[in-house]
Amino acid sequence: MQNRKPTSLITGGAGFLGSHLCDRLIAEGHNVICMDNLLTGSMQNISHLLGNENFQFIKYNVTDYVHVEGELDYILHFASPASPIDYLKLPIQTLKVGSLGTHKTLGLAKEKGARFLLASTSEVYGDPQIHPQPEVYWGNVNPIGVRGVYDEAKRFAEAMVMAYHRYHKLETRIVRIFNTYGPRMRLHDGRALPTFMKQALSGEDITVFGDGSQTRSFCYVDDLIDGIFRLLMSDEVDPVNIGNPEEITLLQFAQEIIEITGASSKIVFEPLPEDDPKVRQPDILKAQKILGWTPKVKRHEGLVETLKYFKKQLENSSDNRP
Repeated sequence: MQNRKPTSLITGGAGFLGSHLCDRLIAEGHNVICMDNLLTGSMQNISHLLGNENFQFIKYNVTDYVHVEGELDYILHFASPASPIDYLKLPIQTLKVGSLGTHKTLGLAKEKGARFLLASTSEVYGDPQIHPQPEVYWGNVNPIGVRGVYDEAKRFAEAMVMAYHRYHKLETRIVRIFNTYGPRMRLHDGRALPTFMKQALSGEDITVFGDGSQTRSFCYVDDLIDGIFRLLMSDEVDPVNIGNPEEITLLQFAQEIIEITGASSKIVFEPLPEDDPKVRQPDILKAQKILGWTPKVKRHEGLVETLKYFKKQLENSSDNRP
């Protein structure tokens, strides 16, 4: 058997989750190639890896023809705008990276004989009519709504991954990622957690959409990355939910952020966006059984770590103002 380090390509590797995956795979003894066009990713997320002999960065758009020299053992396709503010602003790019980007990277995996992992999302369940959401649920998605560009891009990507698995016998894995938080999230990405924290730390009112009764389930990034790595190394072909099943309303979450930050912010209510899911909670029985995975980080513990990161980001941004 050839004695060499496995080589992994991570698309979207300069993003929030992608950069943490770069760290994990390097720690596991992989050579990592990070590919990102920096549309929503940031060099700041991977700056600590530059100069590492086991890390290489390539600035590239994966919707174009993708070629990588040498052997590849794993391809993790994480390239995509992933927050509402991104995919509403970048609808065509979101659709292209989910369709063309998935096609190009699957073709590369076929050429190299690499195992392929797709970063899918709980958004494939849409505004669910089954709660919590198991992997066997087909979803309730509006294909022509404003959120459809992301929902349907990921649903198409899952279908293409399974087609390559069945037709080309490619080794594939699909992770359905639920709400995740932690260091390296962008302050301005439009999701609840960074928005609430930024507003609280800036002394602004906290904006809650609707009446705040809609629920989310927040998983700390370290737990999520562990689940993804376990799935990558498993034999499971069908989609697997990875997320924290501890459910909380957004109103409760806003109140929790105020308490943790010590802010004097008030909560104000705005109209609910179109097709915003009313509930979101993963059924993780499959991950527990097949991967032996259960999230370990308590929400308060994770929020404290995330708060430290956001405070530093705000300080740095204020220091750089003219």
